[in-house]
Amino acid sequence: MKPILIIFFALLSTSVFAQEDWGKVDKNVLTLKEIAPIWPGCEKGSANERDNCFNSQLANHIAKNFKYPAKEYRNKVEGKVIVDFIINEEGMVEVRDVSGGTPALQAEAKRNILAIPKMVKPGMMGGKPRTIKYKVPFNFKTGK
Repeated sequence: MKPILIIFFALLSTSVFAQEDWGKVDKNVLTLKEIAPIWPGCEKGSANERDNCFNSQLANHIAKNFKYPAKEYRNKVEGKVIVDFIINEEGMVEVRDVSGGTPALQAEAKRNILAIPKMVKPGMMGGKPRTIKYKVPFNFKTGK
């Protein structure tokens, strides 16, 4: 019986001292990494490759769908428009704010962003779908 008591007290004292060395666990901070949405066609590869594919596809989409409003172009109207948007938990784009430039330039930038296709998977954090925020600048320059 004595050896069992000695082992019990040894384990108990070891666990008490070990907890003192750890410090307070409640002050630890857990950081979760955001995982970007998955653009159609970017499903394969590592997370880093999918992120790079997303960024590349977004840039291609913006360039391919870019249309300078004809009236603004003729009148040599230039400006920088910033579009704040999210990709929601369903993988759909929602424009939150458009600033800068003229109303016609803002409308074109907003149209371009709203033409982004639905994502294969939404952004994730901690294994759950998460809304991810983006901010994209549009530089309208006539070159004239």
